[in-house]
Amino acid sequence: MLNNNGKIGIFDSGIGGVTVLKEIIKILPKENYIYYSDSKNNPYGDKTSNEILEICDNIVKYLLKENCKIIVIACNTASAIAVDFLREKYNNIPFIAIEPAYKMVYDFAYDKPTLIMATKGTIESKKFNMLYKKYNNNKTYIMECIGLADIIEEENTKKINEYLEKNIGSYKGKVENVVLGCTHYPLIQNEIKKVLGNVNFFNGAEKVANHLKEILIEKQLLLNMLENEKGTINFFDSRNSKIKKERFFKILEK
Repeated sequence: MLNNNGKIGIFDSGIGGVTVLKEIIKILPKENYIYYSDSKNNPYGDKTSNEILEICDNIVKYLLKENCKIIVIACNTASAIAVDFLREKYNNIPFIAIEPAYKMVYDFAYDKPTLIMATKGTIESKKFNMLYKKYNNNKTYIMECIGLADIIEEENTKKINEYLEKNIGSYKGKVENVVLGCTHYPLIQNEIKKVLGNVNFFNGAEKVANHLKEILIEKQLLLNMLENEKGTINFFDSRNSKIKKERFFKILEK
């Protein structure tokens, strides 16, 4: 049986999910967290569905051993492909899954031309296509950003700028909204703005944070704040990369 003293587990194919964790900490600062960065298998977007299912399954097993009471899938590709499988297999633990924030465009800027930036795995997933068909404003471009998460993970500014100029430069002046359909992409918002101009960004991190809090309350898993003045954050990288760990905490503290 789950108890409220357990940790909140969060995983991504790399450190991109730190953008989700930052939003979560804003509203749940007292909780204890463990973040799993799977740089060994990064990127997920180019892998088969079966490969992603196996990878996610192994990560969940690890997080459960670490006494996690709830797990956040902070990767759009993993969420789109694996969440139903994980919920069915581990039906005694809640899963919170991020998804591309296309509905936010529908809610707040429906009539504006929009660019969705996402991985191949996300764009080809059944979950994304259902979301897109439901909220399509008929003014939307979909950009399959092959390799972008990988070079963001590398923190190679030169490669990032060259990639964006080559792949999204043609959308300058054509779009006003940009849906960041991968948790890595908010890390390069400034670089995207340099190419596209003053666009509006949409990502699912804030929505995930709010949903996580709702589920914790509903299932009586919210940590008693009187017992813990400040939560802890543990970081694990599947390649045991010290560089990733340093960058993770540097972003987190910004």
